[in-house]
Amino acid sequence: MIIEEAKRYITELFNGNADGHDTEHSMRVYKNAMEIAKGYPEADATVIALAALLHDTDDHKLFDHENNENTREFLKSQNVDEEVTEKICEVINTVSFSKNRGRKPGTIEGAIVQDADRLDAMGAIGIARTFAYGGKHGRTLDNSMQHFYEKLLVLKEELNTPEAKQMAEIRHGFLEQFIEEWKRECW
Repeated sequence: MIIEEAKRYITELFNGNADGHDTEHSMRVYKNAMEIAKGYPEADATVIALAALLHDTDDHKLFDHENNENTREFLKSQNVDEEVTEKICEVINTVSFSKNRGRKPGTIEGAIVQDADRLDAMGAIGIARTFAYGGKHGRTLDNSMQHFYEKLLVLKEELNTPEAKQMAEIRHGFLEQFIEEWKRECW
C-alpha cells in the first residue's frame, strides 16, 4: 500500500534528523490530518494522507530542492498518476508557515494538511520542536523563545477548520502557561 511505502520513505529520508522536522513530526501531522479529515467526507483522503506524510520531504530548511523533487520522485516510483501528483504537490506547497503566512489554501485538502502541520507546532510538542531546532541551528534559549511570539502564539488564529481550532485550544493554553513559567524562572 502506498501509505505504508510513504512511511518507509520518510523514515529513510529523515534518518538522523534531530531538529523537529523528522519522521515522528510527519507521522503526527499525518495523524492530525486524518483526524481532521473525518469531518470532510468530500475531501480526497489519499491526497491528504500522502501530502501530510510527504510535506517536509522538500522543505527548504532541510533540502536545496525546487519543484518538490523528492515528493515527485517518490510518487513516480509508486506509479501515482500525474494529476494526483500535482494535487499532492499543490497541498504540500500550501503548508509552510514562513512561505504561506496569512494565506489560506485553495482546497479543503490543503486546509486540512496546513492545519495538521500547524497543530504540531503548538503545545508541548511545539515547545520541544522549537528548542530542538534552535539547538541544532545555534540559537540561544532566548532566541528560541522569540519564535513563540513570531509563530507559535499566532497559529491558533490562522487555522482553517473548526476541528483544528478546537484541537488548538489546549495546546495554545499550554504555550501561554509555559511562557508565564519561563518569565517567572528567568526574571
